Amino acid sequence: MINGIHTLIYSQDADAVRVLFRDILKLPSVDAGHGWLIFAAPPAELAVHPTEGAAHLELYLMCDDIQATVKELSTKGVELLRPVEDAGWGLVTALKLPGGAELGLYEPKHPTAHKLKRA
Repeated sequence: MINGIHTLIYSQDADAVRVLFRDILKLPSVDAGHGWLIFAAPPAELAVHPTEGAAHLELYLMCDDIQATVKELSTKGVELLRPVEDAGWGLVTALKLPGGAELGLYEPKHPTAHKLKRA
């Protein structure tokens, strides 16, 4: 039975991304050896959307109050790639990760499943 999701982020500055997750986002972690941190992610949910373009995956962090979250992250030096926008299904922006990758951040406006208990 599936018991979790393991997400990979590839970066040209992996050490700085680890610092962001450990020191700024305060995610707990285990050391898999030689400083290779594996972070405990917040509860997750998975959605499948149709597309007429190329198949792809997206990763978003979720929050309850995007304006407060953006303000807190900005005071800690986290750069936003664009202003918060209303996408209909939620309020959305993206964080710039060290090394240049993008990590979505959104406040959902729809029912969420990430706090449901699995059977």
